Amino acid sequence: MSNKLSKDEMDALKEVARGLKSTRLSHKIFKNVKALTSQKLAAYERKTGILQITELGKQTIFMTLCIDSLRMLKNDPLVKINGEALAFLLRKGHIETREGMEGHFITSKGEESLADIDAQR
Repeated sequence: MSNKLSKDEMDALKEVARGLKSTRLSHKIFKNVKALTSQKLAAYERKTGILQITELGKQTIFMTLCIDSLRMLKNDPLVKINGEALAFLLRKGHIETREGMEGHFITSKGEESLADIDAQR
């Protein structure tokens, strides 16, 4: 993904993803609304005017979750990670279950992916 979000922008996107009840925005969202809407990660709903997360925003959060999960597994193979991220990483071959033990280990494909991500930063 070409979306390079700061930690503050990502936190604001996650807050929008939880669902806003009104048009009033928190300080964090208000400060980052221009960045989120210009990258099409969030958009205002036509009828109510409430800021909503877009499909691209959901994908961005999910990919961030997967990358963070890979990093956590690299440091500690026994760490518990999100179920959806775990299923995705197993299906794509980035991690494998450890035979006869608990936890997961990162495959060479997962290591290469992390190296590519770090090289882009």
